Amino acid sequence: MIIKNVYFLLVAFLVIGSTSCKKPSSGDNSGNVPGDTTKVVAGGKALPAGAVDGVTYINSGKSVILNLYAPSKTSVSVIGDFNSWTAGAKYAMNHTPDGKNWWIQIDNLDPNTEYAYQYLIDGSLKVADPYTQKVLDPDNDKYISAETYPGLKAYPTGKTTGNVSVLLANEPTYSWKVPTFTRPEKKNLVIYELLVRDFVAKHNYQTLKDTLNYLSNLGVNAIELMPINEFEGNESWGYNPSFYFAPDKYYGTKNALKAFIDECHARGIAVIQDIVLNHSFGQSPMVQMYFNTAAGKPASNNPWYNVDPTHPYNVGYQFNHESAATKYFVKNVLKFWMQEYKIDGFRFDLSKGFTQVNYGTSGDAAVAAWSQYDASRVAIWKDYNNYIKSIDNNNFYVILEHFAANQEEKELAGEGMIPWNNLNYNANQATMGYNTDWNFQGIFYDQHTFTLPYQLVGYFESHDEERLMFKNEAYGNAAATYNIKDIPTGLKREEMAATFLLSVPGPKMIWQFGELGYDQTIGTDNERTADKPILWNYNTDPQRRHLYSIYSQLINMRKKNAVFASTNYTYDLSSYIKTIQLKDASANVEVMGNFDVVPQTANVTFPGTGIFTDVLTGATINITSLATSVTLAPGEYHLYSSATLAH
Repeated sequence: MIIKNVYFLLVAFLVIGSTSCKKPSSGDNSGNVPGDTTKVVAGGKALPAGAVDGVTYINSGKSVILNLYAPSKTSVSVIGDFNSWTAGAKYAMNHTPDGKNWWIQIDNLDPNTEYAYQYLIDGSLKVADPYTQKVLDPDNDKYISAETYPGLKAYPTGKTTGNVSVLLANEPTYSWKVPTFTRPEKKNLVIYELLVRDFVAKHNYQTLKDTLNYLSNLGVNAIELMPINEFEGNESWGYNPSFYFAPDKYYGTKNALKAFIDECHARGIAVIQDIVLNHSFGQSPMVQMYFNTAAGKPASNNPWYNVDPTHPYNVGYQFNHESAATKYFVKNVLKFWMQEYKIDGFRFDLSKGFTQVNYGTSGDAAVAAWSQYDASRVAIWKDYNNYIKSIDNNNFYVILEHFAANQEEKELAGEGMIPWNNLNYNANQATMGYNTDWNFQGIFYDQHTFTLPYQLVGYFESHDEERLMFKNEAYGNAAATYNIKDIPTGLKREEMAATFLLSVPGPKMIWQFGELGYDQTIGTDNERTADKPILWNYNTDPQRRHLYSIYSQLINMRKKNAVFASTNYTYDLSSYIKTIQLKDASANVEVMGNFDVVPQTANVTFPGTGIFTDVLTGATINITSLATSVTLAPGEYHLYSSATLAH
């Protein structure tokens, strides 16, 4: 879950933002928002047939039609490289008869030239195109290297202010080497969540693509990228979005992103986009176009945003997802990324925030109320999910950071959506060896009353949570001869935790470098989103590399053996010795581990009798009775199988 005060630290004062881009196809491609009741305006001129939101290229790219949704505005002109950034009668835009849109056709353009432009609204406000696919930033572009973004167009310094949009008819094309991709089944899904900035020092897609051997060998079959569309500044987690069709240039070009996704697909790895549609920040042209400067919040006539947020974890300016304008815009965003970039799934940030029920913005009571069943929120999510299915019903992943009542999550899961399932606190209590709150049985879907087994993404670490190994080293329990604070001991605890996590049926997620025992703190609220050390040297440390090898074996086994997707299981995760039993026609599996700091003995129920082999060490045990007494040293764990498992 997003930490509220982190984002308040990121909230920027209103900055002129701008973007422009080749227009993605929209929900109905008309530029008209369904359900909009803006009054008809005399003297309007109809939008040309085929023109879409943003930029439409015609005449072989020598002409463009620019189309802006801006109901109730008095005048809109376009300024840019093609008119020396000077508004004049020739560049005054036409309003449509219904008063919703403003458009203009610009001729005599060079299809091979990039043109920067903005909209001048009511003679004073300059904004970029909300549909742009590229933004020029006067403050932050200078920190982007030519290696990351070759040939980046210079900002038109001295000619305008604020962010500007860019259009280019003859963009460099990308030829996909994997035009179609069969996505991993949900039951086999192992997601690797990463932040490009903190994963590779050059923070670009070219370098990220070079790490795919490492990730392929680890065995993950999905990569979840933290937000990659334009956000405010460069150094960010990306949860402060401003432009929704433009990949952030700090990570590279559009084609570099496509090449990364393409290479992932060539290796059987899906790409999931973390996308932020609960809110926008001040650089968003849609925020700026209807903004109450005196009050410091959206104006009451803003078509997309609430004047005031409706829930206690909101940051920035909250979308109104019951607004026809917002629904239209969001669906266009989703369709664009699905079709233009061949994204395989979305992880929706703060999905519980998609509500117009006013729960208040502070206090435990507001948080509790916000988490209860919300029928209107469910209806919003069903609508978006059905729209996604209408675009791509080929196992496209719709993942929700929801954390709402089980009733609500169960209903959404029944529609094919996959809520996040955070067990960080309980799992870390167990890895640290503390027997309070160390029951992580919530990792199983039946604890949430779900009937569908593969509709819950379980994890022990995410971008939002403190790192397990950091807390092991800082706060781990200790006995006379066993100290979890010692790095070798803490890493063995991480192996044990991974064995339990990855043995549970259903989708799983690991956070970047967790497989190497990353032990740098997430930091205080003021530090959470700051750069973190990139410790690739951990990959050469024998003890950390052993943890990686355990992860790799576990991930590959769960993908290749049906028993790890079995719905015939039992578990006891409440005691010192924790156990999981999995049964399948192909094999029976027993997982056990002692999470205490002293030896423990327990009666463990095996799923069958006979010879069981620890698939991680090769050790065997002869089970003559289903109920068997076992004694385990502190931190000792086993993954026993009755049959040989594929690795």
